[in-house]
Amino acid sequence: MLVFDLGLRADADRAARRGGLVDQHGAVESIADLPNPVLEQSLVVLGRVVLEVLRQVAESAGGGDRLDDLGPVWALQLGQLSLELRLLGLRHRFRLVAGHRRRVPAVPWPVLPARPNLTATRDDLRNVAIVAHVDHGKTTLVDALLWQAGSFRANQEVAERVLDSMDLEREKGITILAKNTAVQIGDTKVNIVDTPGHADFGGEVERGLTMVDGVLLLVDASEGPLPQTRFVLRKALEARLPVVLVVNKVDRPDARPAEVVNEVYELFLDLDADESQIEFPIVYANAREGRAGFATDELADDLGPLVETLLEAIPPPAYDPDHPLQALVTNLDASPYVGRLALLRVLHGTIRKGEQVSWCRADGTIEKARVTDLFVTEALDRVPAEAAGPGEIVALAGLPEVTIGETIGDAEDPRPLPVTAVDEPSLAMTLGINTSPLAGTEGDKLTASALIGRLEQELVGNVSLRVRPTSRPDVWEVQGRGELQLAVLVEIMRREGFELTVGKPEVLTREIDGQTHEPVERVAIDVPEDYIGVVTQMLALRKGRMQQMVNHGTGWARMEYLVPARGLIGFRTEFLTETRGSGILHHVFERWEPWHGEMRTRPTGSLVADRRGQATAFAITALQERGSLFISPRQELYEGMVVGENARGEDLDVNAGKEKKLTNMRSASAEELVRLIPPRPLSLEQALEFIREDECVEVTPESIRLRKAELSATKRQTLASRRKREREAAPA
Repeated sequence: MLVFDLGLRADADRAARRGGLVDQHGAVESIADLPNPVLEQSLVVLGRVVLEVLRQVAESAGGGDRLDDLGPVWALQLGQLSLELRLLGLRHRFRLVAGHRRRVPAVPWPVLPARPNLTATRDDLRNVAIVAHVDHGKTTLVDALLWQAGSFRANQEVAERVLDSMDLEREKGITILAKNTAVQIGDTKVNIVDTPGHADFGGEVERGLTMVDGVLLLVDASEGPLPQTRFVLRKALEARLPVVLVVNKVDRPDARPAEVVNEVYELFLDLDADESQIEFPIVYANAREGRAGFATDELADDLGPLVETLLEAIPPPAYDPDHPLQALVTNLDASPYVGRLALLRVLHGTIRKGEQVSWCRADGTIEKARVTDLFVTEALDRVPAEAAGPGEIVALAGLPEVTIGETIGDAEDPRPLPVTAVDEPSLAMTLGINTSPLAGTEGDKLTASALIGRLEQELVGNVSLRVRPTSRPDVWEVQGRGELQLAVLVEIMRREGFELTVGKPEVLTREIDGQTHEPVERVAIDVPEDYIGVVTQMLALRKGRMQQMVNHGTGWARMEYLVPARGLIGFRTEFLTETRGSGILHHVFERWEPWHGEMRTRPTGSLVADRRGQATAFAITALQERGSLFISPRQELYEGMVVGENARGEDLDVNAGKEKKLTNMRSASAEELVRLIPPRPLSLEQALEFIREDECVEVTPESIRLRKAELSATKRQTLASRRKREREAAPA
């Protein structure tokens, strides 16, 4: 054992009396003086150990500003030295002296803030988040808990998936925004946070996990853990939250609960969970029927076993009774009566309606503010409250400019908390005003000032978005987690009356060690066995690498790939076409890898209108042989508008408004019935996937149109010729 004197008198005899041994190498002036083998051995554990010791010493001494004030000698095992001491530059603040009597000069030392002493708990409260892959039954389980807790009258009409309150959430059948509700179970109030299952909305998951003390991990008994399961579980393990595994949908005819549980254990090991985290309780459930049990063939008539496990495994909120008020803003909402609401969890102390508090802002300033209104959650309603204690999730009014990540503290003793960190965006697209000839005919919000105002408003509540200016004053670059997140933002703005021009999504790259890196996604695909070959071929063209393929003997195969994120832009539409709509595709960010080179993901070209006018059935009949069309007769057209997909690789300018010439001569084919192939409608997500680099999407409240970024055919031809000359002039 090596004895380090942190500014006090120490000698070998004193060390020996304390049970320590003097190191054979003698006096050591600094870490750099240790012999190499000793140095290598001493850098095993990071500097948290030493820093923790210093913190405890400072607390035991009542706080001190000199090392001489820090109390007794501390003996640390040699293996607990850390590289972090050197990284933090702490060895320049003091010298490490071993085994001999020597006085070390005093060094100024900053006062270490005392950590909260979490000695008290709220046994009447639990905070839990439900996390899972999309469509594994989170919101359905919350419905069952609310019904069985008596939150609704027996004759009350309640919508299915009651927490999915947005129109888009109901249309798409997914959760987009994290929401909280509360149920009363006996004497215990359980705050439940329902989180999105799609990785594109991971910012909502990360915020939700800061409000809770444990998570329910839902996994489908047939599908097992999927990429988003990995994503949400990784976030929970990083936050050191206890996990309760719920294997849902055990009534499915293809359920395989035993194999799924083993796959979850493998996932925990793959995510480097420690021993305490991997020993999790397991509950089997059928959320749709509101039943749960500890075995698949012994489900109770209600969710009692799940509730009992939740109350036992999820710890109550812990707090320091002597700590001043401290609460973290984790979400925002708005009320037409009291304005902006800050949703926060009270970590320590009690917050009261009408009292003065300290508002610790994101820019480092601290302002005084007053709590004008305070609400707590009961079932689906926000109920006014006079006060809320530690562990409660409350909504607070009175701070009109509050943002996510800020701290509400005691008026006399404010203690700001670190801002919640979220993953960086991996995808970007341009968003600008509508510049097509049809601009202003369908929407009422057309100006650049209205657009940037709406984007800045979105940034307040969406911590995973970024907005950057471009070279054009009416176009901005919006960065997010994925295509779905950006498409949902555009869809919401479209319904608010905006007319927009949306560019092609592009991946964000970063420089690592002087080399360009791009994001790589982990892709999980479930397809019938007949389509394994075609899917393998499609992903090979996108530089995908197969990691695993499993056939469960049911006629379906699961394949896992690592694919560059830009290779997946536009892949979903082609994938569903090639698998006749039967394939299931999920992907999530995995890591950054060096640039994989150029790839062409769309082998077809576009049919582009060459003039303004209305589409005619006569012209469409002639164009049907060229490819699939997106337009129908009598639809307004303009030069540069993409009216269809060309079967060949190049773009083709066409006249989709050509009319049939009428004469006074009778035609032999005049009475023939012309059958038009129905147009191929494109949703916003499909349109964003389809377009190329020189194309964009015109989005209005009533229409989604594809167009060329440069509308004039002459100018497009000039630009194409210039690019060709530049390629030929470039050295090989």
